[in-house]
Amino acid sequence: MDVARLQLLRELRDRGSITAVADALRRSPSAVSQQLKVLEREAGVPLTEPSGRGLALTSAGRALARTADELATAIERAEAEWDEFRAHPLGTVTMRIFPSAGQMLLPGLLTAVTATPGLELSVADLDFNDDDVSDQTADADVVVVDSPGVEPAWSQRGLAIAPLLREPLDVALPEGHPLGRKAALAPEDVVGETWIGVPHMQPFDRILRDIEVITGTAVHRSQRISDNGIVETLVAAGHGLAILPRFTTRDRENGLITRPLLGVRASRLISALMRPDRAQRPSVRAVVEALRSEAERFALEHAVAPVAEPGGRGVPAL
Repeated sequence: MDVARLQLLRELRDRGSITAVADALRRSPSAVSQQLKVLEREAGVPLTEPSGRGLALTSAGRALARTADELATAIERAEAEWDEFRAHPLGTVTMRIFPSAGQMLLPGLLTAVTATPGLELSVADLDFNDDDVSDQTADADVVVVDSPGVEPAWSQRGLAIAPLLREPLDVALPEGHPLGRKAALAPEDVVGETWIGVPHMQPFDRILRDIEVITGTAVHRSQRISDNGIVETLVAAGHGLAILPRFTTRDRENGLITRPLLGVRASRLISALMRPDRAQRPSVRAVVEALRSEAERFALEHAVAPVAEPGGRGVPAL
């Protein structure tokens, strides 16, 4: 039986006439009468009987009206508990995040979460063995990924998307490399260089493919390594150039230097992905809000423009 129709029966018991119910609920009398007839057909027994100029409930109608009372009480209680839960998000939220985003965002995020009583965050490294890392939303509440932009496949799958930060990507060179004399590099400058690449289809590989398209020359990748720390040591040792993120690369501290790359969209978007049902949990929403705040703080600190990426399904604020 429809809960809304049961509530009509309750209103009729208390108000005594179809007209009074219609006035109270701002409906037409015919609409109220029609819904009550539908409810009576569902019940299979008469629920009302004439009483003076109005209607009274039969014994079956009074029993159903009591059920409507119980339902209304349960709904009010659930809404009150939900409001309380929203005001005080509780529980453990699981997150997967790639290492350099963890370096940037996790320290402040954990500080914010720790300050919220009853809220906990359990973090694990992103598993790069998956062909599509967004698949990990099946196992984790929040998955922090990097990509050139908001991927259409994420929206097509109905994932909730919270763009966080757009980070520039630079060319890393060993100190003393001749290209280090330039303030910025173009694709034509790096033709013929050896590169420390990343595994196929990881975001940084797109930039090397773009360089190939622009220059018409194949890029020689001597290695494909996903760990940025290892890549830094190989670049510093003179084994090749690499594409590395600007904010977590230890420029000039370990024998390498970085230069911006012009003529290619050399940046990555850092986003939080969630299944839509999990995105509605107060605890998950609280963590995402804290993540957004930390990304905004980090962007201001490093003079990065705020993120405004089209194509995603946002996560409502608490």
